[in-house]
Amino acid sequence: MLQPKKTKFRKAQKGRMKGISQRGHRLSNGMFGIKSLDSKFLTSRQIEAARIAATRYMKREGQLWIKIFPDKPITKKPLEVRMGKGKGAPEYFVAVVRPGRILFEVAGVSQIIAKEALRLAAQKLPVKTKFIIANDYNKEI
Repeated sequence: MLQPKKTKFRKAQKGRMKGISQRGHRLSNGMFGIKSLDSKFLTSRQIEAARIAATRYMKREGQLWIKIFPDKPITKKPLEVRMGKGKGAPEYFVAVVRPGRILFEVAGVSQIIAKEALRLAAQKLPVKTKFIIANDYNKEI
């Protein structure tokens, strides 16, 4: 499971997820990728499930890059605890995803395999996604 080794602060505020992604909206490593169309928190478990689904389908051919990292702690109070008495303990970590953010990138496989692998990965995620292809992709290869 992905999570930071160390954080500056144990607990984080909720924040707001308005607007589009300011960075990470272009393919940088691979020829193919999936781009988010929604705003959501993606947990480290969801990211890991998507990664496993994609790599299983690709049968360890090519390369897969995860372009998001869960670095925001989400706190939760224990069950049956009354209101007040401060904020709960950190429970898990999430990645903040806005529209336009590249989630996964793939290279070293054909377009058909990449499209199906990323479709299977996208099924594991709570956001709507779009399959994208790099501008310099050459179909003859």
